Amino acid sequence: MSTSSVSKGCFVFKPSSKKRKTRSLGETCVNGRESSERRFKLCEDLWNKIKAETEVLQEELNKKILDSLLDFAKKCSTTRQHCDWASKMRANEIPTAALVLGVNVPDHDMTFQSLFDLLKHSVTPHVVSVQAKECGVLKHLLKRVLEGLMDVAVDDDDEEEMEQNPRSVHCSLSTLSDWYTAKTKKSSSATPGKKRNVQDEDEHHHHHQTPPVVIIFKDLEGFNPRVLQDFISICSRYIDRLPLMFIFGIATSPSTVQHMLPHSVSSLLCIELFQSLSCTQHLATVIDKLILTAQFPFKLNGKVMQVLISIFLYHDFSVRNFIKGLQLALLEHFHSQPLSILCCKKKEALLNVTLLSGRDLETVRQLPSFIRFVEKQEAGEQVKLMTDDDHLKEACQKLIKDLRKYHKSYYPVLRCLHTLTSLLPRYPLGKQIRELHLICLEKNVWENEDYQSAMNIVNQFKSTVVEHRVENHCSKGGVCVFFPAAVPETVQEEPESVTSPIRNLQQQKKTDLFQLQKTLLEMNESRRSKKKSPFELLRNEVVEFIDGLVTCHLPPPESQTLYEVCYYSSSATVRRHLNATPRTSIQTALSSPCFYLQSLKNEDGTVSNSAPDICIAYKLHLECGRLINLYDWLEAYATVVSAAEGQDPDCDTFGKVDDVKHARFIRSVSELEFLGFIKSTRQKTDHVARLTWGGC
Repeated sequence: MSTSSVSKGCFVFKPSSKKRKTRSLGETCVNGRESSERRFKLCEDLWNKIKAETEVLQEELNKKILDSLLDFAKKCSTTRQHCDWASKMRANEIPTAALVLGVNVPDHDMTFQSLFDLLKHSVTPHVVSVQAKECGVLKHLLKRVLEGLMDVAVDDDDEEEMEQNPRSVHCSLSTLSDWYTAKTKKSSSATPGKKRNVQDEDEHHHHHQTPPVVIIFKDLEGFNPRVLQDFISICSRYIDRLPLMFIFGIATSPSTVQHMLPHSVSSLLCIELFQSLSCTQHLATVIDKLILTAQFPFKLNGKVMQVLISIFLYHDFSVRNFIKGLQLALLEHFHSQPLSILCCKKKEALLNVTLLSGRDLETVRQLPSFIRFVEKQEAGEQVKLMTDDDHLKEACQKLIKDLRKYHKSYYPVLRCLHTLTSLLPRYPLGKQIRELHLICLEKNVWENEDYQSAMNIVNQFKSTVVEHRVENHCSKGGVCVFFPAAVPETVQEEPESVTSPIRNLQQQKKTDLFQLQKTLLEMNESRRSKKKSPFELLRNEVVEFIDGLVTCHLPPPESQTLYEVCYYSSSATVRRHLNATPRTSIQTALSSPCFYLQSLKNEDGTVSNSAPDICIAYKLHLECGRLINLYDWLEAYATVVSAAEGQDPDCDTFGKVDDVKHARFIRSVSELEFLGFIKSTRQKTDHVARLTWGGC
């Protein structure tokens, strides 16, 4: 369009509304909802696969210790009366398994649940599990044991309760003994099946007619030592009638039993020790099977990985919580990243590329990794990638394939490099493979000083050293890497030159500076021209081969285009959710209750009059100094509450303190004192001291 104007200027011509292609709000909402539903389905399917793999892995890790405990229980039940186990025991000794699980207490529940199920299925139906918080006194412990074994209500020596519940029984081990005798007689009187020989009949008698009564103490350290001592002493008196067996769950050390029980009580136990895998070994296996594999497309970047490992090492040593952190990262990734719809298997990801909407394609164009990719292309290709949606989809499919190839080659090369460096003294690249993985996630590993020192050490290896270290590593179950080249069995040594520079220098009686300099130059030249042995040639070839693999296949994930599709990088979100800050959360709830209760939200930002009493008291106490007058505080509280109740400010009863308001205020003050915001002071009897300053 041409224009004519006396003065120079800029003119803007808006396109016709007929040519403008806009997406309606309804269509955008529908596409967004469909994308969210697909992402949720992908996230759910991926987590189910990770969860199933985790459960199988944990079963494999606990299999050895659980099988040992099952063998112990079966041995106790079959050899109690007339075999080797009985010869080791006195008449009143109780077979006891001391199971040392470590300080990763959150993981113990899963182990004990598996043990409980296995014992019930394979050894005995009479299994009960008790915890310290349920057994503060001896009566509660007995009651919990009887209720768990007999499946009936146990009275507390209350005649009225006995009359109301005819199925209730007295809380004593004699009741349990009578019940067990009746139970075994009923089982033995059942109609037998086909005939068995003498040995099978004897085994059937012990396994099925007199099964042991197993009591599992989940957290031995938490029990009151006096309660435990009394319970063991009572149980030892019934051992001839009740085939009891204990399992102690210990988190710290086996010496805990000796510290909690005097010799007179511990001598009543025939203890066998069982040690589970350490939590660090468990974590190493989980990382190796779940994270360091191309099986699952979802990945963690270096910072998120470091946060999860730090929480594990410095907080609870819980593998279960580590997996929860992995689940949290997975949910956050699929919730916050629209392109996570491509974080799935290769075929499904390629199909989902064709389903990307215009908004999703614009998100692809704004990714930092894609912008770097576009900048490397030619001008014509750049225009197509930024304007042509179909061409962009084709490019995305190719980039997704490249990302999958990167993952398939990354982990084998990572393991190869770790295998090589783990043979070195001082382990310059880390003892655990996760440490090497973190280095590779942060930057180019071949630029790391530790990597360069590791390669220098490898270059200094001699034939005998390599053979010795490889032999030791393979004997420990390590990975052995073979290369096509081979060293000849016999290496011919070159005869030493008679006219070597060193010998000539030694033969000269007098040496001047010029002659010394000349001799040193000859020595340097002879070292350079010295022929390398076949082993040195092979060693250099291997080092160059490994260095080439590392340079080609171990660049950091950020160097890959569209890595944002699979990698979750918000470490701050993970830290905020997993590292609890109770003080900040409490102050937020008290100062801004609308953060948790949306019904209390006020447009002017003030606390609603209908807020909980403790919130009103907390807000008022923030307006006071170091010492708070309780009477003034009470009057201010009564005024706010009266306004919340809708009283007329001009009436005589407005703001007056009655018994109900006074009781509510005292309860709020007590709660604030319990939370640590105030404390009583001796300076003034009608004042309390404020312990915090400022709001949230």
